[in-house]
Amino acid sequence: MAPESNARVAAVVVSYNSASTLPACLDALLAEGAVAEVCVVDNGSRDDSVALLRARAASEPRLRVLEQPSNPGFAAGCNRGAENTSAPFLLFVNPDVVLEAGSAGQLVALQSTHSSIGILSADLRDAQGHRDGAARRMDLSVSRMLRALGARHALSIPVDTSASLQTVEACSGALMLVPRAVFDALGGWDEGYRLHVEDLDFCRRARAAGFGVAVANNVKALHLRSVSGRQRPFFVEWHKHWGLWRYWRRFEGASAGLLLRSAVSLVLAARLVLLAWPTAMLKRFRG
Repeated sequence: MAPESNARVAAVVVSYNSASTLPACLDALLAEGAVAEVCVVDNGSRDDSVALLRARAASEPRLRVLEQPSNPGFAAGCNRGAENTSAPFLLFVNPDVVLEAGSAGQLVALQSTHSSIGILSADLRDAQGHRDGAARRMDLSVSRMLRALGARHALSIPVDTSASLQTVEACSGALMLVPRAVFDALGGWDEGYRLHVEDLDFCRRARAAGFGVAVANNVKALHLRSVSGRQRPFFVEWHKHWGLWRYWRRFEGASAGLLLRSAVSLVLAARLVLLAWPTAMLKRFRG
């Protein structure tokens, strides 16, 4: 589908070994009339992703592929994609997310009507129709961090079915519409995060700068959940825990005493070594 004459969205997709889900993601994005350009940043994939992207880009003028020799992380990939696009709205989309028809235009229309919103997401669901618990979340704190260590979606908040637009503290980085002016005001994503927690950081900084964060409950998107993270579970867990520590140090730890900072560090380290890595090893063995 050709873009509309007033297409204002630049979709940024950061990919790593995502060949199994990229075709559906790109099909949906390129079918959106509101999407003027799609930039896929490949972070050193070792599967067929690059070949797939090159072939698609050869016949699709809206698609640009940035091939990075290594994987600097999700946040860095998002920033490179933003730098290489020009449309006034940035739509950050995971390669395992498939938009419903018309979703990009609906999100832009909502954000344009509610200009105080700086980050807008959608109702993410899996193939069975179950809502993604990461789509609507609370900020991290010490107590919430401890709960988050023991549960997959400890920060989740329930959907408000009475509201078409639900204000939240944080939404999922799997799908975010951000006006470029807001993105520039925030200085982009924090590249100190390799993967995980960078979306919580991005949302919290947006709110601190006076921008709202919301989820469009009536706008749907399919979140397939790719297998790229499962290929290196120890790497993923390490950077998840590092992200938790970085986030807490920035927003909470700066005013904390030495005893509390040491305790949080020890709890995170213990959880990584005694629980996260053994669990990852067991899953890998079973898989």
